[in-house]
This record gives sequence, C-alpha cells and structure tokens, in this order.
Amino acid sequence: MQNNSFESIQHTLLKNNLQLTLRPARPEDAEQLLVFVEQIAGESENITFGPGEFGMTVEEERAFLQQVATIPTSLYLVAEVAGEIAGTLTFSTGKRSRIRHAGEFGVSVLRKYWNLGIGRHLLTYLISWARQTRIIRKINLRVRVDNLAAIHLYEKAGFVQEGRISREFYLHDQFIDVYHMGLEIDPLPET
Repeated sequence: MQNNSFESIQHTLLKNNLQLTLRPARPEDAEQLLVFVEQIAGESENITFGPGEFGMTVEEERAFLQQVATIPTSLYLVAEVAGEIAGTLTFSTGKRSRIRHAGEFGVSVLRKYWNLGIGRHLLTYLISWARQTRIIRKINLRVRVDNLAAIHLYEKAGFVQEGRISREFYLHDQFIDVYHMGLEIDPLPET
C-alpha cells in the first residue's frame, strides 16, 4: 500500500498552538466519520448533500475505508485537532488503465475550523502523496462559482479553471454553476 510513507504529519496550525494531525482514515474511524459528515452536511452548502442525505451505515463506511486503503490511487485523509475530526479529503481515480492517472477530490472542514489553513494542509498533503504514487498525473475538482475562498485556495496551489458546468447545484430554488479545475502534476523523480 503506497499510503504508508504518509502515515501521519503534525503541523502547528492555530495561534494557541493546537496541533493538526493529517493521516489516512482507518476502518475504526467509520462511526466518527459519519458523525463528522452529518455535521458538515448541516454547516455547508458547498457539498453535494444535506443533513440526512449521505446514506451510509457504519458497516458500509467501514468497508469503504478498508477498500480505499487497498487502492494505491485512492486516499481518504483525516485532519484531527485535539482528537476531533476537523476535516477530511477524499480522492479517487478511475480504475481502468486509460483513466487511472486522473482523479477528483473533495474536501470538507468543520465550520469552527474554517479559515485556519486546514484545507491548505489537506491539499498540500494530497499533491505530495499523488506525486509519490508515480501513477497520478492529474488532480481534478469541482467548486461552486460563488465559493471564492476555495477558488482562491485552489488557484494558489496551481489549479486552473478548465471549464464551467451549469446547473450543478440546486439550492433555495436556484441553480448554481461550478468550475471544473485541474492540476497537472509530475511524479517525484526516482531515487
């Protein structure tokens, strides 16, 4: 499994010196992750589901986490602050050889941890991990056109807008477009 060399990274993040731990999710995280998902579903309109819509059981989540751990081009990353899941990032590629080099990610952070740099740390981890796989050559994402903070973060990391998808979200009786953004990456040189 190629996730092993990225097992855990510590960052001093907050002004009060709380530590941020980034690590791959484990099957035993399933219950806590579902609680996290339900909380963010009620806090953010930038994700594709609302409260009660995620629809996975603890057993299904545990099985999913076990499966992700066996796929060298998939990542489920957890950000922890003071023992609490503060954020997550998921990434997966296509399974067939012609599309295995490109994948899409999604990132979520609890509202109380917004604007502290957790998203940037998750994204930096993803890019480093992807380079290390020597398989992944393209990272894609979709972001609401009105999510200016996220767009700024992605552009700062080198992502470029590659297109606009109309009517991707429907909230409060309105359609919302998204940008499709991508980052072409080169693998780390072999040592």
